[in-house]
Amino acid sequence: MNIKLFFQAIIKYVIGVLIVGSLLFIPANTFQYWNGWLFMGLLFIPMFIAGLFLMIKNPELLKKRLNAREKENEQKQVIAFSGLMFVSGFIVAGLNYRYSWIVIPNIVVIIASILFIVAYILYAEVLRENTYLSRTIEVQENQKVIDTGLYGIVRHPMYAVTLLLFLTIPLILGSIISFLIFLIYPIIIAKRIKNEEAVLERDLKGYTEYKKKVKYKMIPFGQLGRPFLTKKRDGQKRTSQLTKKRGEFNG
Repeated sequence: MNIKLFFQAIIKYVIGVLIVGSLLFIPANTFQYWNGWLFMGLLFIPMFIAGLFLMIKNPELLKKRLNAREKENEQKQVIAFSGLMFVSGFIVAGLNYRYSWIVIPNIVVIIASILFIVAYILYAEVLRENTYLSRTIEVQENQKVIDTGLYGIVRHPMYAVTLLLFLTIPLILGSIISFLIFLIYPIIIAKRIKNEEAVLERDLKGYTEYKKKVKYKMIPFGQLGRPFLTKKRDGQKRTSQLTKKRGEFNG
C-alpha cells in the first residue's frame, strides 16, 4: 500500500467531512439537524468504502482523482459555479431547518435517499467501466474510447449519475429552496459537456465515430421527438415548395 497516497486520501476525506459539516450545522445552529446527519452518512460512508477499494485495487485512479487540477479556463469557471452552488445550497438548507421556512414530508426525504444510493451504485459502476476517468478534462496516454456498458447507452454516464446525485441532495436535506439553487447544475454540466466533447473530438482517436454510434449525451431517448419534428419540418418544406411551383405555373 502506498502510505503517502493513503494519508493524502485520509486528509482530504477529513477536510471534506469538516467543511460539509460546518456548512450544514453552523447555519442550522444545532447538531440535531437529522437531515444533515443522514446526508453525511449517505455521502461519506460509501465514499470511505470506495476510497479503500480504489486504494487496494486501483491506486493510480485514486491518485489521478485526488491530484486533478483543471487546465481549461472554461472548466475553471464551471468548477467555481459548482462550488458556489454547493456552498449556498448547504447554507440555505441549514437555515431552512433552523427557521422552519418550508418543511417537506419525510417520505420525500426517504425517496430522495433511495435515489441517492442508486446513483452512488451507478457511480461506482462508471468508475469500474472507465479507468481513464479524471476529475479534469484531458486525454490521457494510451486512452481508448469506452463504448460498452453504460457508455453504450449514453456518452456521459458519469454526468447523468451526478445529475441524479446532486438533485437528490437538497431533498435529503429537507430544503425545497436549496433544490431550486441546485437546479442550476444541469446548466453548469451542459457547459462542461460542450467543452469536453470538443476536447475529446480533437484529441481522442475514434471519439467522432463513437458520437455517431451513441447519439445521446446524458439521457437515453432524450431526443426521441427529434425525428418527428424533422419529418414535420420536411413536410412543411415540401408543401411550401409545391405551393411555390403551383404559383409559378399559374402565373
